[in-house]
Amino acid sequence: MSTTKKLRLGPLPKTENVKLTFACPASLKADLDRYAALHAQTYSEAVDAEKLIPHMLEAFMAGDRGFRKGAATRSAPSKPT
Repeated sequence: MSTTKKLRLGPLPKTENVKLTFACPASLKADLDRYAALHAQTYSEAVDAEKLIPHMLEAFMAGDRGFRKGAATRSAPSKPT
């Protein structure tokens, strides 16, 4: 497997964390583990799948036009009547 291409998820930034627990199918966990291994190989820094999940979700939501549009609509101040 070639690691010369950059992954969509780049090096992880340092952030403040809040613990969140969720359940996922075993097949998704296996995919996350494989992605984590490839990420570690690409960026020469070991990382667990659990550390990648928040960044993956953040990237997913940032790329979701419907979510961004809805968030912009909710955060826009109301015009006085």
